[in-house]
Amino acid sequence: MNREDTKKEQKKYLGKVYLVGAGPGDPGLMTLKGKALLECADVVIYDALVSPAILAMINPNTEKINAGKRMGRHSLLQSETTQLLIDKAHNNAIVVRLKGGDPFIFGRGGEEMEELLKAGISTEVVPGITSGIAAPAYAGIPLTHRLYSSSVTFVTGHEAAGKYQPAVNWNAIAHGSETIVIYMGIHNLPYIVEQLHSAGLSLETPIALVRWGTRPEQEELIGQLKTIVSQVEKTQFTAPAIAVIGAVVNMHSVLSGSRPV
Repeated sequence: MNREDTKKEQKKYLGKVYLVGAGPGDPGLMTLKGKALLECADVVIYDALVSPAILAMINPNTEKINAGKRMGRHSLLQSETTQLLIDKAHNNAIVVRLKGGDPFIFGRGGEEMEELLKAGISTEVVPGITSGIAAPAYAGIPLTHRLYSSSVTFVTGHEAAGKYQPAVNWNAIAHGSETIVIYMGIHNLPYIVEQLHSAGLSLETPIALVRWGTRPEQEELIGQLKTIVSQVEKTQFTAPAIAVIGAVVNMHSVLSGSRPV
């Protein structure tokens, strides 16, 4: 191998991919490390739920690519996104994969990191504040409370098609903790309510839906398992939203007046 070939080989995997959590939307909740990476990145590949305020932090000279996925609308397949990250890392020093919330909480960050490492790409995760914690907090709903809840379960309400793992065990979820937080559950809410009730959860159990959590347009819908589906239909409440189920939802009426601004 001559000198030029050696240089080419050294540059083959020059770049590094950072899986950065953008948080739930409020730019004040973006981590300092994540913000610094957006300011110096060569390429940023971002998801649909990353807020405009976070996208505004990206260096104007940075290449920006929308790889976002929403219900029924896919910009890129997951395999295409991963390959894009690999390709960009071959020719750029700093590549940021910007994900809403936290990369490892229902963000497919683990899958992407595994494939990147298999391809020989240096990779680092930068955690973000997940919407399952932040959205309830901004709605005045503490997920734990000494009088109501000492445990929390996080679960996805939208399972990947064709996956090998068994379906969500809603019976176990219903009895696993005092507070249940459901991501991406609006579309399947009637089914989820039916499953939780069949597992023994009272239809009078409080539930809160928090839409666009931490953003200026945040809104909440408060009800009980027996009423929430009809409330969603009546108000045309739509995704993206987090669902919180349990007695802690009752704190909303006490604490919601102190929402951050």
